[in-house]
Amino acid sequence: MNAYLLLLFAIISEVVGSSLLKATDGFRRPLPTLGVVAGYGLAFYALSLTLLTLPLGLTYAVWSGLGTALTAMVGVIVYKEGFGGRKLAGLAMIIAGVILLNIGGAE
Repeated sequence: MNAYLLLLFAIISEVVGSSLLKATDGFRRPLPTLGVVAGYGLAFYALSLTLLTLPLGLTYAVWSGLGTALTAMVGVIVYKEGFGGRKLAGLAMIIAGVILLNIGGAE
């Protein structure tokens, strides 16, 4: 499988796991808790397969950066968390950093 597709799957799995953390109510609700475990398990497995092909620094930057940005967006959309100029600026900087790491190459 294409390493970038595996990375995308790892990101989506991590976002699902992270987003379900709030729904676990401190791990007192079994179904969301199983979703967290499954999401993180799949994320780390796919991430480990991605690292067979892609470099660690690039892979982790993309995984963590886009995962953070997407999780923040889930917070805004699903959990109705606030979204203002600072949050937008922070997300833009994360995405810009991931882009720079991808196009920067080995300098």
